[in-house]
Amino acid sequence: MDSTELYYPKELSWLAFNERVLQEAADKNTPAVERIRFLGIYSNNLDEFFRVRAADVKRQITIAQNDGNEEEAEAQIALLEKIQQKVVKLSEKFDGIHKDALKSLARYNIHILRKDMLNDFQRTWARNLFINKILRHIAPILIDKSTDLLSRLNGTSVYLYVAIRREGRNPKFAVVQVPTAEMSRFVQIPPEKSRKKKNLVLLDDIIQLCLEDIFRGFVKFDSLEAFSFKMTRDSEYSINDEIDESYVEKMSESMKQRLIAEPVRVIYDTAMPKDMVHDLRKRLKITSLDTMHAAGHYRNFKDFIGFPNVGREYLEHSKLPAIDTQRFSRYNTVFDAITAHDILLHYPYHRFLHFTEFVRQAAFDPSVKAIRINIYRVASHSRIISSLIDAVDNGKKVTVVVELRARFDEEANIEWSKRMTDAGIRVVLGIPTLKVHSKLCLVTREERGSLINYAHFGTGNFNEKTAKIYTDFSLFTRNQELADEAAAVFDLIQYPYRRFKFQHLQISPLNARTKIQSLIRQEIQHLKEGHDAAITFKMNNLVDKELIDDLYRASQAGVRIRGIVRGMCSLVPGLPGISDNIEIISIVDRFLEHPRAMVFESGGDRKVFISSADWMTRNMDNRVEVGCPIFDKQLQQQIVDILEIQFQDTLKARVIDKDQTNRYVARGNRKKLRSQVEIYHYLKQLEEQ
Repeated sequence: MDSTELYYPKELSWLAFNERVLQEAADKNTPAVERIRFLGIYSNNLDEFFRVRAADVKRQITIAQNDGNEEEAEAQIALLEKIQQKVVKLSEKFDGIHKDALKSLARYNIHILRKDMLNDFQRTWARNLFINKILRHIAPILIDKSTDLLSRLNGTSVYLYVAIRREGRNPKFAVVQVPTAEMSRFVQIPPEKSRKKKNLVLLDDIIQLCLEDIFRGFVKFDSLEAFSFKMTRDSEYSINDEIDESYVEKMSESMKQRLIAEPVRVIYDTAMPKDMVHDLRKRLKITSLDTMHAAGHYRNFKDFIGFPNVGREYLEHSKLPAIDTQRFSRYNTVFDAITAHDILLHYPYHRFLHFTEFVRQAAFDPSVKAIRINIYRVASHSRIISSLIDAVDNGKKVTVVVELRARFDEEANIEWSKRMTDAGIRVVLGIPTLKVHSKLCLVTREERGSLINYAHFGTGNFNEKTAKIYTDFSLFTRNQELADEAAAVFDLIQYPYRRFKFQHLQISPLNARTKIQSLIRQEIQHLKEGHDAAITFKMNNLVDKELIDDLYRASQAGVRIRGIVRGMCSLVPGLPGISDNIEIISIVDRFLEHPRAMVFESGGDRKVFISSADWMTRNMDNRVEVGCPIFDKQLQQQIVDILEIQFQDTLKARVIDKDQTNRYVARGNRKKLRSQVEIYHYLKQLEEQ
């Protein structure tokens, strides 16, 4: 079989994932306001796709052409063409769903008005708002022959391309940035009569309505036209190797490269006239390798993630109050609780407060001597970092490993590093050649004359904000074998030239790949010996070809394999004689599915793991990742039960097939089951028992 049939292209698989997000916006059972927000999530995802993945394909084409590798160049060009074709189809689908979602809002008396839909009262109110609140934030770019427009724009803002027209002369052009950083993009218009009707207008439309107020007195014109557009830049950057620069300085300098990186996509208002499109293409130096196409009226939909609910509560998802677990709350301290038993939390169903409390108590507990933690992404107002600073003030030894290269969080992490260093925290900036992506926290406590380690192993970031919308596992343990190996991971990060051995933990890039491969081979052997054999896993992405091949071999041997993959999946299930025994589903719902978990039946001696790593080459070979075994049988069963609930989902589960068509799992005669809601009730019931 041709290798192209064995591995679905990861870039196209990523677009299939984003199509599942779009399905949530299309689903009429999704609350009306949430449908609009899913359009924003889809748009934000697509921005990142072009900044990262499409940009990488474009770079691969350039590299192959420069190396004279025509075969590889042609393959990458063909892939890029498929990407562009898929994106255009999705954009057409997006526009239709957007119109339908607006109709859904209108049924609840919420209206997003365009400038040409405003009545006299509303136009007058909008003009007054523009003069008094908006105009102060606007400084147009007047374009002439010397203007380097490409260097003046960023890849995250909303822009209007303005044609300044005078009779008998060629038009001149200008760019106006919509000031979404200074004020909300969604403006509620006060009611003229009925308060039942809620009218919103976007900043874009108010600016278009008041164009003359921007340019009058500065340029001569007979008419002005403005149309929205958005540009997405390549997000990649390089770090120079000048010896006299610190790592932080190198990162700060390299971040500036994003501001001048080449564009990989431009989308613009469908109504933009051809002469404006031609001029914009020329100004932004768009090539045949770049994506440029018309798509709807509004660009930069990512702001719609924060679309306000100005109506009733039922227009949003009903609240699921976070669960306060008795495994913590019935004890005086978190250390008493963890001493009594290992504790597994599943966010956002459980309160993230349990982790922040773990760090807060460690910050002032007289018995605590040291705290070590990895930071990848944290909240903008992080209580965790505040507690770490308190710990230093209380005489604790605090070490924080900060990953400066956490994509799109680099600037924030640089600032956090400076702040923590100033506070007396020992900040370790990871390993220059490897991203540190593990989710570890280690508290060392003196108990009866001995130093005891309390360890946290997680699948998600230490971020109070995302812990409310991402599902993730957190394990707290006093098991000294696991905790001592966690301590060794911190030593590995600080002293990567030393040799370390890990018996229990799966550590990338040292042993994670080989340990996982060994576990897969053991399932094959157990099956041959007539014992129980099955593999169940959950992760964000499955694209590593070496591990996929191992799963294919296990399937060919007869091992039953089931997977839940939220995002990219290059494995092709159901190939005759190759992957007949592999079933993969994907779940997209109100919470973003983020845990990584693995279950191996192991001949009846079940082995269960949680991990920070997806099955991607970068996670196996180019990052510091940690997978941890779950030893407690009750906690093992919890993970198994949660995965089983997701395999029973009849509302939000999609089948990953060879064409990634995103068809929903057939419900048949089964009852309606929405796994995220069911998991909440399952965990709540465990607490009640």
